[in-house]
Amino acid sequence: MSAEPMPVPKWIEGEPEKIAEGFQFTEGPVWSPQGFLLFSDIPANRQCLWSAPGKTEVWREPSGNSNGLTFDLEGRMLACEHGNRRVARIDQNKNATTVVDRYQGKRLNSPNDIVVRGDGTIFFTDPPYGVKKGDTRDLDYQGVFAVRPNGEVNLLVADFNRPNGLCFSPDEKTLYVNDTH
Repeated sequence: MSAEPMPVPKWIEGEPEKIAEGFQFTEGPVWSPQGFLLFSDIPANRQCLWSAPGKTEVWREPSGNSNGLTFDLEGRMLACEHGNRRVARIDQNKNATTVVDRYQGKRLNSPNDIVVRGDGTIFFTDPPYGVKKGDTRDLDYQGVFAVRPNGEVNLLVADFNRPNGLCFSPDEKTLYVNDTH
């Protein structure tokens, strides 16, 4: 069975445009309700802010080699930090606190992507992409996890090869997981 290609939505018109350059490897773009784009430059260990053509600045450095970014229900940024092997919450002063860095006492691999459901539950993927050579891995699987609003951490799936990107269906009843291997 072959699927018909989806038509391009009307709001996506025009040609792609380069808005900034000079980065090593970018990931995790998220649009802030305050009117700017934040994204991670993973190997450069920084998060950048783009607010207009030609106007890009370092927003947070070091970033724990952050990858996926999103906002929680209170508007605070959440970051998957490869280098720190955690999910961090960043306050308005750019101070980071750990949301989760362990599951059942074992250190996470390297949280990669993240989404927040309307009830405040945080979902994230945990492949080994950011684990440095020579570092030991406590978890021998690559999981998809949920952090409930009460702080409880649940492993949802452990049979992915390399769980990566996440998104919800519009009604939030389906969580899509991209297994990039």
